Parts: sequence; C-alpha cells; structure tokens
Amino acid sequence: VQLQASGGGLVQAGGSLRLSCAISGSIFDIPAMSWYRQAPGKQRDFVAVITSGGNTNYADSVKGRFTISRDNAKSTVYLQMNSLKSEDTAVYYCFVRSTWGQGTQVTVSS
Repeated sequence: VQLQASGGGLVQAGGSLRLSCAISGSIFDIPAMSWYRQAPGKQRDFVAVITSGGNTNYADSVKGRFTISRDNAKSTVYLQMNSLKSEDTAVYYCFVRSTWGQGTQVTVSS
C-alpha cells in the first residue's frame, strides 16, 4: 500500500486544518486506518483510528477537537482538527496496513 498525506500547514491557535491521506487501491476492506503524530524530540504518539465499520477512537488529548473520517470511494482518510493548540504542533502520519505515510507538518502558533 502507498500513502500520500497532505493538508498540513501553519495556523494560529484556535484555528482548524484538515489532513488527508490518500491510499493506493481500495480501502473498503482495510480493518483500521490511523493517524499518529510526532513532536520534535518526542516519540510518535497515537492520535485517532477509524475501523472499516466506522468506529472511531481518539487520544484523550484530542477528544472533542479532532474528527477522523474515511471516504471509501476516494480511498482517503481524513483528520479534521479544530480548536488547535500549540501543543498540537507535530508531524502527522497516517498508518495503514503496517505502512507509514510520509508525514505532513502541522505548526500551531500561539
């Protein structure tokens, strides 16, 4: 599987961004797709996951602010990020079938 993440950028605190991860091939039967993030000098941490059935789970730090979704027709998984905080600054990675995307930088200025 090949993954292409996009949508990162620079945003002020309180703002929003939507990340996209385009996946080669059909995603209909992929059991789970996830987003992770890695801040400078820190480990890569789980952010959100969505299953084939549409069930979702989030890290406590993003609950109520981030929403993960999938579009099977477009073979894409999204991460809508609202009410962004400076501590959300990181490189965001999608993770599908044991494969990492290339990462997209999100920088939140306070």
